[in-house]
Amino acid sequence: MMFDFGTWLDLPLIWGVLVAVAVFMYVWLDGFDLGVGILFPFAGDHKERARMMNAIAPFWDANETWLVLGGGGLFVAFPKAYAILLPALYLPVILMLLGLICRGVAFEFRFKSDTAKSRAFWDATFHFGSLFAALMQGIILGNFVQGVEVANGEYGGGPLDWANGFALLTGIAVIFGYALLGATWIVMKSDGKLQSWARQAARYILLFVVVFMGVVSLSMPFIDTRIAELWFSLPNFFLLLPVPLLTLGVCIWLWKDLNRDIEIRPFILAMVLFLLGYIGLGISLWPWIVPFEYTLWDAAAASTSLSLLLVGALLMLPIILAYTAYCYWIFRGKSSEESMY
Repeated sequence: MMFDFGTWLDLPLIWGVLVAVAVFMYVWLDGFDLGVGILFPFAGDHKERARMMNAIAPFWDANETWLVLGGGGLFVAFPKAYAILLPALYLPVILMLLGLICRGVAFEFRFKSDTAKSRAFWDATFHFGSLFAALMQGIILGNFVQGVEVANGEYGGGPLDWANGFALLTGIAVIFGYALLGATWIVMKSDGKLQSWARQAARYILLFVVVFMGVVSLSMPFIDTRIAELWFSLPNFFLLLPVPLLTLGVCIWLWKDLNRDIEIRPFILAMVLFLLGYIGLGISLWPWIVPFEYTLWDAAAASTSLSLLLVGALLMLPIILAYTAYCYWIFRGKSSEESMY
């Protein structure tokens, strides 16, 4: 008989944390290379764009491992949630994947380009693929946050319900957020004229990020009364107050660093800013996995299945973390023009 970890572990909670971490790792890591693609056409010339592409070339495909892990984890650990969320979000998910495919193809074909015209075409493909993928990810996030229509345990809405104002707002917010990660990554991975341009772009983008974070945060309590009660009831208000205060502090610190000759810390602070935003969303939506219909425990697979899957996850996660860390360590220096890209 197979050993069942569910007899002494809260498996839905563990798997909820694993899926949340996988999704966040994807946003954290793939966010900066999507951001570089968003900023790509605004760089000064071909050489600077080549350096930007070289700065993410060793990392971009490995970063997407976390997207597969997050989506696969949702499918195997929370099949009821998967069966509801995916039909609601089929179109934006497909459009997101098409954007990721376009940017992946652009990486390879830009290298093969031998004329300025063909290079310009693949530059545009890389940019719009990154921009479109980021927009769709933000739209997916916006629809998840506000919840989808559920009827009799299934998705009960229409095929275009995802195209709504709040989702578009979060889509644009994610574009600016990724652009901030991309700009601070280029600050860290470049020097000279390109670094100065990236630093200036990051300062400009940070202002938009602050505005969009504020608008989305202020909109959250109006989505569901339980969110408003969570944040504004006592003593919760004082217990949760450090999250927005830390976010404000990180924004001020990042702004100061972008006005000084500091290379590494702006990227770290931009990642911390994303982490605080993610924590804020997690607090607001806890413990829902299909807001506001099913909790982690309502949508979880059988404990025996979760036990078996947990064994596989515990074996694979160290491997994924190890090769990710090794890749970042090996390519830790500045990017150069001398590359296959």
